[in-house]
Amino acid sequence: MMMDFDEKSRQHQLKITPQRTAIFKILTTARNHPTADNVYQEVKTEFPNISFDTVNRTLLTFAEVGMIEVIESNGHCRRFEPNLKTHHHFYCVGCGEITDFFHKEYDNLEIPENISRRFHVTGKRMVIKGLCDKCI
Repeated sequence: MMMDFDEKSRQHQLKITPQRTAIFKILTTARNHPTADNVYQEVKTEFPNISFDTVNRTLLTFAEVGMIEVIESNGHCRRFEPNLKTHHHFYCVGCGEITDFFHKEYDNLEIPENISRRFHVTGKRMVIKGLCDKCI
């Protein structure tokens, strides 16, 4: 994963700084689709002088160059997705947790013609909403 980080950073002329490296490591080890604040709280233990704005801008830069994705948050804080493999999400409307799941049939859903004619589709992800087992 870190080799991908180095390669993508060089490809997009991003400086490979200790702070950016730490932010990326935090993202790739997180299993909870963290917010910028989650990442900031963790990275500032290693870099106490880092600002929230730096963390947020870094995350948005990573998303802009395709290293991570910004995912649906249903009106809450932006969440970040380091897993770029095809998968889908279950969003708990109770606690806000987002859980990854895989389902081949959803991967192969056809884009409706009225959408494919009007838009250039660059990806698709199914989001199922409900209550997780902790909130039921």
